[in-house]
Amino acid sequence: MNFNLSQIPERTKQPRTHGLTMVMDKGLSLNEVKDFISISRPHVDIVKLGFGTSYVTPNLREKIELYQSNNIPVYFGGTLFEAFLIRNQFDDYIKVCKDYDIKYIEVSDGSITIPHAEKCGYIEKLTKHATVLSEVGSKDAAHIIPPYKWIELMRAELDAGASYVIAEAREAGNVGIYRGSGEVREGLVQEILTQIPAEKIIWEAPQKAQQLYFLELIGCNVNLGNIAPYEIIPLEAMRIGLRGDTFSLYLDKQ
Repeated sequence: MNFNLSQIPERTKQPRTHGLTMVMDKGLSLNEVKDFISISRPHVDIVKLGFGTSYVTPNLREKIELYQSNNIPVYFGGTLFEAFLIRNQFDDYIKVCKDYDIKYIEVSDGSITIPHAEKCGYIEKLTKHATVLSEVGSKDAAHIIPPYKWIELMRAELDAGASYVIAEAREAGNVGIYRGSGEVREGLVQEILTQIPAEKIIWEAPQKAQQLYFLELIGCNVNLGNIAPYEIIPLEAMRIGLRGDTFSLYLDKQ
């Protein structure tokens, strides 16, 4: 840090196993990636190339190599996995990940229906090739999953070999663990946490109020995902009590 302040909570050190910040890159240019890395590198743990943007991104290989050369793991959004799967191109997907030296793979079923045993089978197969992040929850706002089912799905996917489960919210933060307004389904979240370790969950939280909720609930080392590139520095300041929303969170009240 640039100067000394007391009563700052201790952040986990990179490479982190929890306290992760996952960034959603929806189409940054090479120059934007360079600028982003120059200011945000110490606070970024993983970058997701959102949904299917990798298919249409110019200079994709150079972009991925730029992240990787700065020790930032990159992975393709789960929607791309589903796009290959629905076309019976699962093996092609593995080849693509190998070709781009992708070390993280997201397995999701937010856009297509995959029998859960089959999804767990894909997770198990992919752990032989990469670290698996498994997304739980539907992108369909009308599809409400009860808390016991979230827990059951998350537990099974971790048992199948996923290193983390991602709680679905889309890039807008208005489905899955959130209501259409963006409000957190607090009962759902708190029930999940009675059964699934917080260190194993990445909460998609693109909105500031959502990030604040999880920081207050779990602490500065909560795993947060779908963070916009330009929100990394503000989020890190909020994590450690240097933003108005969390200013008093870690101060000695005496």
